[in-house]
Amino acid sequence: MNRAAIDLGSNSVLLTVIDSDNRVLHDEARVVGLGQGLGDGGSFDPDRVAHTLSALADYAQTASEYGILPENVRLGGTSATRRARDIEAFSQRIAVETGLLLQVISGAEEARLSWHGAISDRAGEQLAVIDLGGGSTEVITGTPQAITSRVSLELGSARLTERFLGLGRVETANADTLREFVKQTVSSQVSGTATTAIAVAGTATTLAAIDLQLPHWDSSRVHGHSLHITALENIANELLALDAQGRRSLAHISPERGDFLAAGALVIQAVLEHWGLQATTVSIRGLRFGILDAPNWSEKP
Repeated sequence: MNRAAIDLGSNSVLLTVIDSDNRVLHDEARVVGLGQGLGDGGSFDPDRVAHTLSALADYAQTASEYGILPENVRLGGTSATRRARDIEAFSQRIAVETGLLLQVISGAEEARLSWHGAISDRAGEQLAVIDLGGGSTEVITGTPQAITSRVSLELGSARLTERFLGLGRVETANADTLREFVKQTVSSQVSGTATTAIAVAGTATTLAAIDLQLPHWDSSRVHGHSLHITALENIANELLALDAQGRRSLAHISPERGDFLAAGALVIQAVLEHWGLQATTVSIRGLRFGILDAPNWSEKP
C-alpha cells in the first residue's frame, strides 16, 4: 500500500509518496513562505495562506493519484503552525478545502522525527542531525539505537533573515550581529557530542547544490555530499554581498530560497564549529521520512 507524508514548514511545504517497499514514488517541494511576517504569536498572512492552500490542494490530488485518500496523508506542521494564533482556523480551512488533516508537531517531536528520517540509511556512529527550517532548527545527537540529546532552536533561516538581514542589500553590522546571535544561541543551548553530522531540509540541500555548482537539481549528487565549514562561510559571504536578484541567481536551483540561505549557512557552520567538526553530510531525507514511519500518527505527540 502506498503512503504519503507532507512536511508543512515555515518556508516550504514538501510531499513524499512511497510504496510498500519504501521506494520513493514522488518527491516534491514548494516554497510558500507560510511563516513570513508571523513573528511570535502573530497571524498568518492571507496571501501566504492562499499559496499554502493551493500547494496542499495539489499535493492532495497527487496523493489521490497514487491511491491515497487525503485523510490518510500524514500532514505535519512545524514552527509556523506552533506560533500562529489563528492555527485552529487555518487547520479547519485545510480540512475543508483539501481534505487533509493537519497535526501540529511539537519542537521535541519534530526533532525526534527528523532524527529517524535522516539516519534511516546510516549505521553505528555517534551522529548529529541538523534540521534547519524556515522557523526553527532542530539539533539531535545519538546513535542509530538511541537519541542522547535534542533541542529545538529559534534559529530558522527565514526567521533570522527577517529579524537581522532584511531582503535588500545587507549591512555589514547587521550580518555581524546575526553571526554573534547565532553563535551565542548554539553555544548556550546545543549539547551532546558527535563525530558525524547530517544536515537535512531545503536550505542544506540548496547550499550543497551551490557548492557542487550544479546546473540543475540532481538528488543523487546532493545526497551524501560533504559540505565543509569553509564552503559554508564562503557561500554565506558571497550571498551577503549580493542584492536580492544576485542571491536568486546564485541559488538558481531553488531561487525562492535565495534570500534565506546566508542565515542558514551561518547556523549550520555555528553548529559544526560548536562540536569541532569540519563538515556535514547533506541528506535529502528528513522530517517527512520520519513522519512516514511514525507509529500512532493520529495521536497527538
